[in-house]
Amino acid sequence: MPLKMGCVFKTGYWYKTVASSTQSDKLLQAVRKMAAIGADHLNADLSLKLWDSAYVPLGKSSSNKLAIVISDPGAISSLVRWPTLDRAIRLYVQGKIDFEGGTLIDIAQALGSKGTRGRIKKIPKMELAKGLLPFLIAPSARLDDTRSFKDPQGGENSNRRTKKNNIQFHYDVSNEFYQLFLDEDMVYTCAYFTDWDKTLEQAQQDKLEMTCRKLRMQKGDRFLDIGSGWGALICHAAKHHGARAHGVTLSQEQYAYTVERIARENLGDLVSVELKDYLDVEQKFDKIASVGMYEHIGVAAIPEYLRKVRSLLAPGGLFLNHGITRRSKRKKARFSARPEQRALVRYIFPGGELDDIGHTLQQLQQARFEIHDVEGWREHYALTTKTWCERLTARKQEAIALVGEETYRIWIAYLAGCSLAFSRGSAQIYQTLVSNTVKGPALLPQTRADLYR
Repeated sequence: MPLKMGCVFKTGYWYKTVASSTQSDKLLQAVRKMAAIGADHLNADLSLKLWDSAYVPLGKSSSNKLAIVISDPGAISSLVRWPTLDRAIRLYVQGKIDFEGGTLIDIAQALGSKGTRGRIKKIPKMELAKGLLPFLIAPSARLDDTRSFKDPQGGENSNRRTKKNNIQFHYDVSNEFYQLFLDEDMVYTCAYFTDWDKTLEQAQQDKLEMTCRKLRMQKGDRFLDIGSGWGALICHAAKHHGARAHGVTLSQEQYAYTVERIARENLGDLVSVELKDYLDVEQKFDKIASVGMYEHIGVAAIPEYLRKVRSLLAPGGLFLNHGITRRSKRKKARFSARPEQRALVRYIFPGGELDDIGHTLQQLQQARFEIHDVEGWREHYALTTKTWCERLTARKQEAIALVGEETYRIWIAYLAGCSLAFSRGSAQIYQTLVSNTVKGPALLPQTRADLYR
């Protein structure tokens, strides 16, 4: 009996192995056929690397240097059944789909140029649909839970506890992780490139200085930085302009780093930081900056945010609001309904929502601010996030050792997606300078010449 059972087991195992091998061969044949159809029209310098380690070109002269890697045929089956952005992100994050020979930005640029998009439209859809049929009956890739934000309170962004959880989810990954790709001053907002060939380090110093110049920072000014990050701006304002600078953050990691930094740079007489919600700040300030925090508060909370800022600003004071925005739409549909925004909220910035600059300016005026200057930095942020993505990619193994492969991949996808969004104009960013001087002369120079001295 044991011998017969063993024969049955081996026979069954042999059958499953052969069946699985036959199905894999059919799927490989289907992919190669679809790739051949696509290559005739795409002619991209890009390849597919399949689960048998073979390369399939997507152009007549593909070099195989840049390739999309499909390690599991179930990844294609999964996307055929559920062709969503969230599904594609999870397949990438869990390694079912990958890339080699460049960054995700390089892959997207190879597939997303105007010429390529035009050629994609010419690919015969019926032939592709027939080629996908084997994947409809093949098993889909199994997807485990991916690191995503789950608010145990289920509250809105205006809920204090939820807001703190949102910030800590993103920023408290670890200071060491952010040090892998940020500049030496740990500036995690858009750099300002006075020359496109400048290093990230120089561009971030130029951003800090330009922000202080727009605020006309002077010795003795009481300065508040809302969402002060790792303390770069408050330290710069004190060291280079003599301001008495104060920062607030909800991130424990950022707070601890800033406290240590203030002591290390002997700035305790001029610089302070609190682990506090900006809504709980009570002092008056001559100058206030909010750099990269505006997109965290949610559109519904903008009036409360601006009322609070104005209450903190001394008469004649200046406020600089630096925030990512979206394009204005004819229909007042919520931006958070878009797939990319849902993904951003789930995996990267819970509670985040983008305003459009027109609505921002309207809200500023309704809060009785006078608008003096609006400057778009879209291309600057495209290059900033591209540089971050390249630097993090170059330190992949160190990042994985610190935070795990899943978190590393989420941040790579996020930085690449941001760079592409700013490059293509679907995301924008503005620095807006306002004052609370409603009547009489504003305390500003006649021209902007002092900004570029």
